[in-house]
Formats: sequence, structure tokens, C-alpha cells
Amino acid sequence: MMNELIATDVGPSHLDIAYARHGNPAHPTVLLVMGLAAQLVHWPLGFVQALVGRGLQVVRFDNRDSGRSTHLRAAPPADLPAVLRGDLSSVSYTLSDMAADAAGLLDVLKIDAAHVVGASMGGAIAQTVAIEHPKRVRSLTSMMFTTGDMAVGQTHPATLQALFGGPPARTREEVVARAVRGIGIVGSPAYPANLTEVAEVAGLAYDRGYDEAAIARQAVATVASGDRTGRLHALDVPALVLHGLADTMSDPSGGRATAAAIPGAELVLIEGMGHNLPPGLWERIADHIAAVVRRGEERARLAAGA
Repeated sequence: MMNELIATDVGPSHLDIAYARHGNPAHPTVLLVMGLAAQLVHWPLGFVQALVGRGLQVVRFDNRDSGRSTHLRAAPPADLPAVLRGDLSSVSYTLSDMAADAAGLLDVLKIDAAHVVGASMGGAIAQTVAIEHPKRVRSLTSMMFTTGDMAVGQTHPATLQALFGGPPARTREEVVARAVRGIGIVGSPAYPANLTEVAEVAGLAYDRGYDEAAIARQAVATVASGDRTGRLHALDVPALVLHGLADTMSDPSGGRATAAAIPGAELVLIEGMGHNLPPGLWERIADHIAAVVRRGEERARLAAGA
């Protein structure tokens, strides 16, 4: 990517974090946080441009263990079944560490506070940034994820079987084919994806740093971080929770529970939306995010004048 850079010595873990900035640095900053096995390139450029067009600066980045950011290759193999049984010995890091990476990137970029937007596992990271680094967050948008309560927001069994029932994808061609097949399983039935673009992004992500073991490390980090419901109750920040009603990767009950847990949160449920950001919804979602950004900016302005 033309504007992609590497920030070094980021956060308490002193990692390299790949990032890209879009828009006017003088405008309010939206920090986009991606999910499991995803990279900054999985934020569609058209969606980024929709946010920039609403007077926002956008920063998107690779989480640790993804893309061109630091990969923890020396970490022990992640054992998800053991973690689900309560054995955390294979957990290399948690969502708190990933949230500290995000806050550390803001430090490097000299951004005091941002409007944090997370999708899928990125929603959990965004929630954790708001919980653990509240002064860095002017508004919170959590999309297509849950609170960490295992009773809500779970993946539908048929979706799990369809996505992960076969042999693992290892070659570039296999990974691209899996991405195209996967969007047909978890995508938005009312808003078709551009399969050519899905394939191109999957290939680009493979070239930037495909790491099957890292996916497992991120997965156990999410599970090991536990239920955030109680801590979400203590948030005091303008918040938007957005979820597709056709999402089978993270059941809409997770979005409802997230909005119920955050005082004053706005809940937006979209009919026909699954677990992706299809072109047909970019403008609508950007409008919702711009609205919560305005609330956050107004609140910050009033606090500064107090």
C-alpha cells in the first residue's frame, strides 16, 4: 500500500505495528481495529473513503500476529480446547495486550484520543481499549461481536462446521478459495459481496503475512480474556453497537448484550447483514459512525471548556 508505514517500539510489548493513515490529520481520528485472522487490508478502501468523506481521519493497522506487524513465532502452540477447559498455559497474550498495542500506536502517532471502531474480534479489542484506556477513547463503536459472555454471540454450529470442517488452507490458492467460499457462508445475504475483490484482498493478505499458528494465538487470547460485561457497565463514553441480523458467525444476541451492557449505547441492527462489510452498507454504516463521532467530539469540547 502506498501510504503504509511501520511504527516501531509500540506499547509495553515494544512491537512493530503496520499502519496506514487516510484523510486530514487535523480531523477527528477514527482508529479501525480488525478481527481474528484479519489485517488492515480487510477494511475496504471504499468504506475508509466513506469515513474520510465525512470529515474524519482514518487509521487502520495490523494487530500483533497479523500482516506486517510483529508475529510472536516463538510463542507456544495455542491449545484452544484446553483454554475452553480453563487451562490457560498456552495463552501468549490477551485482549488487554492487544488493546495496549492500539493505545501505543496512538502514542507513536501523537494522537491524544481517538474514536475507536472495532469489527468482530476487533470489537472486543475496541471495548477493551475503552475499558482500560478510557482517556484515549472519545467514542466507541463495536460491530458484529459480543461481550465475552459465552451465553451470547456464539457462532452457529452449522457455520462452524462449514468454515472449519475441512482440511486447513495452506497455499495461496487454498487461502483465497477459502475466503471466497467463506463469504458465501458468513456474508450478508441482502448485500452481495464483490467476489473478485474478496479474492484480491485475500491474496494480498496472504502475501503480506499469512500465519496459521497466529490465528490460533489470537483465538485463545479472545477466549482467555473472559466476560467483559461487568466492566462494560462502568463505561462512560458515547457508544454505538452495530450488528447484522443475518450474522451467524457472531449471533446478534452478542450485539444486543453489548448494547445493554454499555450505559446509553445506541444499538443498530441491520436486516440482511451478515459478518462482513459489504459495499451496499458502507455509506449507511459510515453515517452511524460519523454520528457517534460527533457526539464524542461535542462531549470533548464541552469537557475542555468546563
